[in-house]
Amino acid sequence: MTSSPALFQPLSVRGITFPNRIIVSPMCQYVAEIGHVGRWHRAHHGRFALGGVGGAIVEASAVTIDGRITPGCLGIWSDSHIAGLAEITAIYRDQGIPVGIQLAHAGRKAGAAVPWDGAQPFQINDPSWWPSVAPSRIALGPGWQVPRALEEAEISSLIDDFAAAAQRAVDAGFDFVEIHGAHGYLINSFVSPISNHRCDRWGGIAENRFRLPMEIANRLRRELPDGMPIFYRISAVDGVAGGVTIDDSVALARALKTVGVDVIDCSSGGVGGSSGVADRAPSPGYLVPYAAQVRREADIISMAVGLIMSPEMANQIVADGDADLVALGRELLADSNFAHRAAIMLGVDHPHRVLPRGFAFYLERRRFEPAKQA
Repeated sequence: MTSSPALFQPLSVRGITFPNRIIVSPMCQYVAEIGHVGRWHRAHHGRFALGGVGGAIVEASAVTIDGRITPGCLGIWSDSHIAGLAEITAIYRDQGIPVGIQLAHAGRKAGAAVPWDGAQPFQINDPSWWPSVAPSRIALGPGWQVPRALEEAEISSLIDDFAAAAQRAVDAGFDFVEIHGAHGYLINSFVSPISNHRCDRWGGIAENRFRLPMEIANRLRRELPDGMPIFYRISAVDGVAGGVTIDDSVALARALKTVGVDVIDCSSGGVGGSSGVADRAPSPGYLVPYAAQVRREADIISMAVGLIMSPEMANQIVADGDADLVALGRELLADSNFAHRAAIMLGVDHPHRVLPRGFAFYLERRRFEPAKQA
């Protein structure tokens, strides 16, 4: 095994360099108070920052208060959120790890209970209820509220909301931003013909359905620092009949590249319910072929997600050119030192040095003495 496996080669994107290709996937924690960071978030990210990852993305953070999925979602709609988010960026910056934040609006999936309370939509007579918006008056499914279709002026206002949130991300010290265009949330619901039945310039043909993500990305690229990368998370396929296909997503990725998006984060599903739905059964690495096709056909940096569960698999994805980055979620929850384990297993020279200096110093001097049999 080479002493410099693909997973541990640095990657530069605009003005930042990821020291390795392992990225903390954005994972909603559902414990925010009116969108604000709390002790749990600091502890959650501290685990990863001390574990040797190459980068991290803070969970979906709502650009408006009614753009939250649940009452526990993080927010970035107010300047009052900046101080707490700056604590998170400092945790990563102290370890030399680039960190981004996912800018999101839940659209017609807004106004639901947190997962451990059932994740069901609030009803209009519930004090926790708030109204949802979408491109069209089409409910997500039975029991969900029928969203209000956005007016033209409101769409322009939402683009402003994303731009204001991106500026707060700069003020909080983030190195990059990710636009959440996946999982059936607002932007994805404009892209998908399942949820977008508009007959104006925001619906119908693909060019019109792509207009909202294109205008948001273009606005952010014009207003963010030149050296600050923009990621975009797609649902590469809707996974349901009549929905977005991988060819549609390649076309969207090509278009996004023209307005300055740097990385496509390739997830799937969500337009009809849960994320992760695809045209193939879930299994380790099942979404990687989408990242590979986007990378190859759109000629853009891609990030793979989806049950990437072993160092060997993660390394092979990068080595084979299927993706440039791999994002891990549940595997990092189970083992926040995944990067350290991967460095040992893949034969990295001085593998302990992927960890902070204080850890590496002592681990390099650690010796194992097998127990002697009596």
